[in-house]
Order: sequence, then structure tokens, then C-alpha cells
Amino acid sequence: MSTDVKSKDELNKEAEVLLKPILEKKVSGGKITARDRLAIPPQTMPAQDPHIRGRNVSEVALGYGEAQARLEAERCLGCKNQPCVAGCPVQVSIPRFIGEIQKGCFKAAVDIIKETNLLPAVCGRVCPQEKQCQAECTVGKSLKNVEKAVAIGRLERFAADWERNQGAVTVPAVKAPTGKKAAVIGSGPAGLTAAADIAREGHEVCIFEAFHKPGGVMVYGIPEFRLPKDIVQLEIDNLKKMGVKIETNFLAGRTRTVAELLDEDGFGAVFIGVGAGLPKFLGCPGENLVGVFSANEYLTRSNLMKAYDREKSATPMFSSKITAVIGGGNVAMDAARMALRLGSEEVHVIYRRTREEMPARSEEVEHAMEEGIVFDFLRNPSMILGNEKGCVAGMELQKFELGESDASGRRSPVLIPGSEYVYDCDTVIVALGNESNPLLVRTTANLNADRRGRIVVNEKQKTSLDRVYAGGDIVLGAATVILAMGEGRRAAAAINEILAGKT
Repeated sequence: MSTDVKSKDELNKEAEVLLKPILEKKVSGGKITARDRLAIPPQTMPAQDPHIRGRNVSEVALGYGEAQARLEAERCLGCKNQPCVAGCPVQVSIPRFIGEIQKGCFKAAVDIIKETNLLPAVCGRVCPQEKQCQAECTVGKSLKNVEKAVAIGRLERFAADWERNQGAVTVPAVKAPTGKKAAVIGSGPAGLTAAADIAREGHEVCIFEAFHKPGGVMVYGIPEFRLPKDIVQLEIDNLKKMGVKIETNFLAGRTRTVAELLDEDGFGAVFIGVGAGLPKFLGCPGENLVGVFSANEYLTRSNLMKAYDREKSATPMFSSKITAVIGGGNVAMDAARMALRLGSEEVHVIYRRTREEMPARSEEVEHAMEEGIVFDFLRNPSMILGNEKGCVAGMELQKFELGESDASGRRSPVLIPGSEYVYDCDTVIVALGNESNPLLVRTTANLNADRRGRIVVNEKQKTSLDRVYAGGDIVLGAATVILAMGEGRRAAAAINEILAGKT
């Protein structure tokens, strides 16, 4: 390991030194003031050395040790108005669970999280806390830097990992069977959350999944080095222990329609959480060349089909020397970092704005840069070039400069005339986001959707059809895991009402 990267043990020992006087003061009856808490330094997340991790798929972030977690938790002011909770899409009781970590009661902490979030190990790893709960943190605002807010996500991950590593995982309690049934289409974060909340009330739940493995985007989209798949599997196993059934290789709209599930199969309600899996493309010449991939296909082959495990997997995968990834979001970061791990000698991210406008999490951008991925800002392809064999040989790139802000608040890219030049590469991965797969809408009569194919719902996630609810990316477009979970929870609450005969 390089000398500028401290190990997890080293960081934990440093935290022990700082934590000791705080605990001694508490034992002696002293009070830890807000000034004391603001003086505690934010805890660095231990991580693999960048020079090593770029060629393996093991998890990059290694998680806090106990001393680090307790010291980071001591930074929390325990605000009575709880602004962080307001920033959480599933309303986790954040000060309460952090208070338990302060006391060293880690099991109590994770039990509090699970009151509203059944996937803490997942959310602690992949949710954009800096734009949600941590953005509202009083500590971050006091220090005028959101990056110095209490690391709520890392503490959530710590509690969930501690429970799993101790073999202390408990299954949520389930009420007595009601004899009522609900169908959940899609096993991503929205579907799993809805299924859990419906099952808690004693209703029978069956999840229908199109792929051969459940987990949705958590399995096919997010790479192993960010979210180990055994963690997702554990959460799914817990659902099964709650009595939830999962049927894979079930393509809703083809295997069975929504109407058939309701009218013939005896389900009292249906939740649709199929995600947004139809990739967007550039629309430029050359996109049909060999060596051009959507990020969806590239990551699905890598993650769900384990193309990185060449000794055990026979998944066909393109061999690349120079890979260009088009886009600036989290999916683009995932694709670029996976290309590096699959053996690409050089990986470039092509983005038509600057780093300041990138929608990707800053942590993911930093990790990519540390691993040697090159960022070509203010660039965008006008065409993809091929050789005589029909394979990618390069791209024609255009240069841009930033103009006025657009509706999203980001400055718009403005083309610089005559700036075109040729860039050599043999692989192009298009990561420009996703649209909704039209299959379910087309096979479900009177199911209203907008012009982008996203299902239209009301404040309770109800669609235009009775007893049919929807949530997650099929409603929001490409969003985050935690936002999808929030919609799953709202839908489940409404479904529980109608199954109980209250509406």
C-alpha cells in the first residue's frame, strides 16, 4: 500500500485517541458541548489503495471501525428539529440511531434504522446523502461545508455491517396472516421496500422479476466494487423469511398482464416498480459499430453476469484498449471504473460540461480520478468512426464552452465552431440515462403515462387504474435508490389501506 493511504486499522487507532477523552468526560458526568462536537474532525472513510483497486472488483470503501464510527457519531448535535430527517426520503430517525452509536449500542442503532428502511447496508453505500439528509445537517451548515456534515450514510452502513458481521441480523416482525394478496412487479429498491411493508401487515406478497436474479438495479447496475452482491442477497433472503415469494423470469405484460394478476390470479392490489431500463443513445452516425455499448448492457454483463470473473464466467465481453464513456452521472462513473477493471488500458470520460456541473456523486468522481481515469471536459462526440471491419476506430469530438444556466441550474454547453478533432479509441460506452420501457404501459389498458413513458401517479402512488400503484424509476425517471424506496413505502401504505378495507 502506498504511503499516502492510511489503513483502516491506522485510521481507527487515530480515532481511539480522540474518542478516549470524550468518553472519559461523559463517564465523569461532564457535558460535551456543541463547540466540542464541532471541533471533532470528520472521519475519513478507509479505502483500498487506488493503485491496487483499479484492477480488482473488491469493495473500494472499507467502512468505519468502531472507534471511527463512535467518534463520527459524537459530531452529531442531536438537533431537536431534526432537519436531517426531513431530508431523508424514507424518514429514518437519524438522531436516534446516531445516539445509539454514540453509546456503543450498535444493534439498537440498526433496529431504529430498520423501522423505516429495510436496506440500510445498501443505502449506506450508494445513496447520495450529500444531496439529501447530509445537505440539511446543522453541522455542515455551521461549518459552511456540506462535506463536513455528519457522515450519516457511513454511520448507517457501519451499523448494518456490524449487525451482519456479528451474525445478529433479525427479521422484521410480521402480523398474523390476513388472507389478502398483493403482487409486486420488479424487485429493485422500490419493489423490495413495498413488498416488505405490505408483508409486515400480514398480507401475502409475491414479487415478479423479469431477470433470473432478484435485486433490480442493485444487482445489474451498481458494480460489485460499490455494492457487493452478497449484501443485496442477504436483504432478499430476509424478505423471504418474512414470507415474501419471488418468481423470476417473469416478464410482466408478456408472461402475465396486470389485468390477469388482478382478475384471474386473486391479487387484491398490484405495485409496479419495473425501473427505467430503456437506454438513451447519442443519435449520431456510427452508433451501430462493433464496440459501442449502452452503459446498461455493459454493466449488466459485468455485474449480473459476472464478466469480470473470467475463470468462472463464460460471459462474452469486448476486449478494450482505449475506452471512452459518454456522460457525467453515476452510471458513467460506474461504467468507466468497470472498464478499467475489465482490462482497458486507458479510460476517458467525455462530458460536455465541467466537473462542477457533473450530476455524479463527488466521491465517485474522486475515486475515478484516483484510479487514473481521464476526464475530458467540455467535449462531446459528433460521430463515431469505424474501420474496414465495422469496428470502432475513434470518434470525432467537438469542443464546447459554458453559456447561460438552463432549467436545471447548470450552465449550458455552447459549441465552439470549427473545433472538431479526431480522438482514437476502440470502445464507446454511452451513459446518458434511461427512458421507461414501454412494454408494461402498452400491454395495460388505460394505464396513463406521460410522453416519456413514465407512469402517472397521485400523491399516494396510485395510477389511473383501481388497485394499481407504481413507484421508483418507472415514475420518476432515472432516480436514486432511496427515492425509489420512498415511493415504495408510500405505495405500500396505500395498498395496506385497501387490503384492510379502509378505502
